[in-house]
Amino acid sequence: MDIEVQMNDLFYMAMALDEARKAARMDEVPVGAVLVDGEGSILARTHNQPISLCDPSAHAEMLAIRTGGERVGNYRLTGATLYSTIEPCIMCMGGVIHARLSRVVFGALDPKWGAAGSLYDFASDARLNHTLEVVSGVCENEATEIIRDFFRNKRSKKCQT
Repeated sequence: MDIEVQMNDLFYMAMALDEARKAARMDEVPVGAVLVDGEGSILARTHNQPISLCDPSAHAEMLAIRTGGERVGNYRLTGATLYSTIEPCIMCMGGVIHARLSRVVFGALDPKWGAAGSLYDFASDARLNHTLEVVSGVCENEATEIIRDFFRNKRSKKCQT
């Protein structure tokens, strides 16, 4: 991978990490996502909102895909890259595949729900009608720290009550 692509990945992942922090401040699981078109224009910056929106599908990645589709006026987002702080789950990778994204870049693995390489590997499953590039481990330590701290604080508050 060339240095320009790596620098872009770091730039957009920093935005996704900011979104994850927003989610944490809202007491949502801190996952952030940024969707970028093939020319590098930002189509969406979002964070998890299933609690505040009363919508189990309001994951950061799904919200980004929905917003991106609305912005371009098409449900297919070919050439686009999704940046997520945590490995997308089954639902989100389904959305990625249906939207025909070209790339998914994420920070930390999710061994309990991940569908981009850890638990499942939807991106390279030849039985599906679309495959895409997946890049993992971008800003992994920071992404892991944000989510670990969130759940550590949740557990400590639970013990105090």
